[in-house]
Amino acid sequence: MMRIVAADTGGALLDEEYTPTGLIATAAVLVEKPYRTATKSIVKYADPFNYDMSGRQAVRDEAHLAVELAKKVKPDVVHLDSTIGGIEVRKLDEPTIDALSITDRGKEVWKDLAKELQPLAKRLWEETGIEIIAIGKSSVPVRIAEIYSGIYTAKWAIDYAREHGRAIVGLPRYMTVEIRSGKIHGESLDPREGGLFGEIEAKTEGIGWELYPNPFVRRFMVLEVWKE
Repeated sequence: MMRIVAADTGGALLDEEYTPTGLIATAAVLVEKPYRTATKSIVKYADPFNYDMSGRQAVRDEAHLAVELAKKVKPDVVHLDSTIGGIEVRKLDEPTIDALSITDRGKEVWKDLAKELQPLAKRLWEETGIEIIAIGKSSVPVRIAEIYSGIYTAKWAIDYAREHGRAIVGLPRYMTVEIRSGKIHGESLDPREGGLFGEIEAKTEGIGWELYPNPFVRRFMVLEVWKE
């Protein structure tokens, strides 16, 4: 049975006008049959007040976190959330990037990223035989990683609200979270996805919360958390 590590970045700190200031959580997950949730997950939190929204920071964080998890759990393959046709990252040289059917801006971003990520992917492949594939949103494990990034965003919001009184965050598309006693549960709102979900342990006592649609962006939910 295929064992897949995937990574994605999601969840955004929102201001009072529901505008994102920066992304919050990169999650890497190990996904195994029946491919509905993660059997293991790890997270790297960014500083949403000082975030590079060009896409470079997210892809870089995802690749490094995925490699960190892959070295521990030895999957068959690693999926990254970059929609460039399922290409192997270790093969991303300039001519290959030039031939991709993506925007010129996307090519510039990837030429910049490849300097760091191509050697990283090559090293992982040489040491373990594990391929890193830039497969993007068509991958179910990437979607599960996205759901986990939303769950970890809720955890970040709880910790932030404990310290600062309140937090407003935006979740990744088509997902909902529920803050329960000692845990945070998240799931896909897309009925076509076959019931994808995730759950992590968290300190949740003394916290109030509300979940509602983002009034400016359809398909995205807002989570508001406050200290009670």
